[in-house]
Amino acid sequence: MMKRMRIIVLLSLTLALISQGYSNPAVINSRVSDSEIQSVSEALYALDANKASASEVIINPQTLIPQSETNAKNDLSPLPLFKQVSEASLFSKPTYKAFIALLDNYERKTGVSESVSSAEVQEQEKFLLETMKNTKLGKELYSFLNSKGYYSSWDEFLEDLKMMWFGLYSRSSGKMDSSGFEHIFSGEIKDSKVSGFHNWVRFYLLEKQGLLNYYSHSFDGPWLSYPDVLGMQFMWDGYYKQVGSAIIGSSPEFDLAVYSLCYITRPGKLCQLRLGGMQLNIQTYTWDKTTYGDGKKYIASAYPATP
Repeated sequence: MMKRMRIIVLLSLTLALISQGYSNPAVINSRVSDSEIQSVSEALYALDANKASASEVIINPQTLIPQSETNAKNDLSPLPLFKQVSEASLFSKPTYKAFIALLDNYERKTGVSESVSSAEVQEQEKFLLETMKNTKLGKELYSFLNSKGYYSSWDEFLEDLKMMWFGLYSRSSGKMDSSGFEHIFSGEIKDSKVSGFHNWVRFYLLEKQGLLNYYSHSFDGPWLSYPDVLGMQFMWDGYYKQVGSAIIGSSPEFDLAVYSLCYITRPGKLCQLRLGGMQLNIQTYTWDKTTYGDGKKYIASAYPATP
């Protein structure tokens, strides 16, 4: 009897901790199997209606270098990475418009406090609504996470994504200078280097403005259509990125969905997806210094793991 009571108490404590965000990785992993993650990632891949077609995005990867040479800082590609992007057909779509509207909201250097206006908060909320609630892809992600007990309502889901992705924390000098969205999608400068920066739309827009110089790539994924994956070397306005991996040609909702899926189900771990029958590993990291809500952790980073 005492043993049974002890088990009940332990189970109750475990559930309480999970509800507060103090999840045991073993418990998180057991809630969703690797095969279930791969299955839902295939579904998300199939539902990415806003991904680029071969005619909408044309890239010119040029020089492939070995991993051992990624820190050499040699510009081995005389031409831009993006040869053509059909902005009229892609960037007019609601999810792209909502995404691009967020990109001018950030101070790229860490150690400089972010100031978030009410208009910017509205942009964050619109982005989450457009990408998650207003797409079949986003609805599929919510349905899966809801079925696994992570969220009980859309309001809870969207509010958690808002805090997880846009909640501010400090990467430098005690300033509230960073968020998961800024780091992953927009990119930052820390210790005189590019930090984060894992989005193709952001890359294209800066390259078009002459602020980003593509040098080479050290990884090219096996996909023959979009989304594809590249591991790139580039200079952003005088700051170097040794390997900036990104999903190429995907919609903003696809990137947000797969990164969120991996962060929620495999926080701080390598997450194995399948896209079109081929494996893509996503690495996520938790921000462990500060929390939100009842001990939940902000997302620190997420990106395609390239060899």
